[in-house]
Amino acid sequence: MITYSIIQKSQLEGAKRLDAEYYQLEFLINSKKLDSVGFDELQKLSEIDITKGETPLWWGDDYLETGVPFLRSENLVSGGLDLLNIVFISEKVNERMERSKVYPNDVLIAIVGATIGQIGLVTGEYSQYNLNQAIAIVRPQNIKYSHYLSVILETKICQLQIERLKGGGARDNLDLHEVKVIRIPRAKNQLLNYCDNVISEVKKFRDQSKSFYQQVENLLLEELKISEKDLDNQLNCIINLSDAKTANRFDAEYFEPKYQKITEHIKKNFKWSLLGDLASVKKGFEPGAESYREDGKQFIRVSSLSKYEISDSEQKCLSEELYNKLKADYQPQKGEILLTKDASPGIAYVLKENIEGIISSGILRLMLKSDKIEDEYLALCLNSIIGIMQAQRDAGGSVIMHWKPEEIKNVIIPILPKPIQQKISSLVRHAFQSRVKAKALLEEAKKRVEEMIERGGE
Repeated sequence: MITYSIIQKSQLEGAKRLDAEYYQLEFLINSKKLDSVGFDELQKLSEIDITKGETPLWWGDDYLETGVPFLRSENLVSGGLDLLNIVFISEKVNERMERSKVYPNDVLIAIVGATIGQIGLVTGEYSQYNLNQAIAIVRPQNIKYSHYLSVILETKICQLQIERLKGGGARDNLDLHEVKVIRIPRAKNQLLNYCDNVISEVKKFRDQSKSFYQQVENLLLEELKISEKDLDNQLNCIINLSDAKTANRFDAEYFEPKYQKITEHIKKNFKWSLLGDLASVKKGFEPGAESYREDGKQFIRVSSLSKYEISDSEQKCLSEELYNKLKADYQPQKGEILLTKDASPGIAYVLKENIEGIISSGILRLMLKSDKIEDEYLALCLNSIIGIMQAQRDAGGSVIMHWKPEEIKNVIIPILPKPIQQKISSLVRHAFQSRVKAKALLEEAKKRVEEMIERGGE
């Protein structure tokens, strides 16, 4: 079916946009709605001239493991930040990049690439952050407006504007002028208070989730009698040539004593098994970027996966036809553990429900074949320092990290008594449920905010 809209010459917006896509009927209806409810351009609601970040990599500076947290598009999530894969820059680099410093309650908008329109709200885990060139910075006048903007910018009212503004060519970005003119419906006190309460509740649920997960990580290390001093690294060590030949590795990092110390501690003091004896391992599939679609069936990549969830950020899709060809071999099932092996190896997530989607070749499906281990307990072991250190040891020694399936099968997993595993698994599920509540609350808020705006902000 062909759809079209007819506009008058006088309706052309300053003759700056003549492409038909800009005047799609859905965009015109949304624009009329904004005219009827009243709006302010986003720049008016920001205390600073809306700007964007930069990247230290342009200057030859590397990311660090500690320092000033540095945000990238993948760190933006509804009503907050995802700091699981956060990187850091030095204080010196942070001071040089003065323009791109951000602080709690700043509102962030992804303006480049597949994540355009993703919104984030800077949270208080750190007193300040810095960020890259793919993110625009808005600094609202007070916390209530920060909370309001973090919700309203994710509604259809604003996302349609972003979709409209980013069109008109091959480019895949918003420039700062376009960000500044996003129209924000004027909010009365009732709407501001509602969004303030919602974001406060979302923060509470996410804090609960973090607390549960921290408890469970601490419980695992306590049961395994592993302390921070066990993780300290020696500055040097001596190995035999025969050991290097056996491992087929000659890089010093592989033989850092902390790795051997952890695995020997587990072998000496606890029952243990190799991962390959506990679960079958099956790799995903890479159809190639030319197969990606804007909509269709879910294609889960490494960037989509965290230990908490499968994220919608940077989501790619596959056609129905390709999905049907691949699903028998590459569609994971509820209860399986998804484990990343490339780029960010060692992230494990237990699939909580069946999905219609395919996993990429950078992800493995782990299917339990032993009843002596709980799925959430196994995933926690992989996400904990026990799994992380084995992943770092095996996948190190190259610019882009790759964890080989044969190495993954040889990961050592401690087998604690079943009651302890079940207690750990229960705490992990509590952490997950708190995140589910936060996500559901935000989805409901977006719908209700749109309804309140259409009723005049009440």
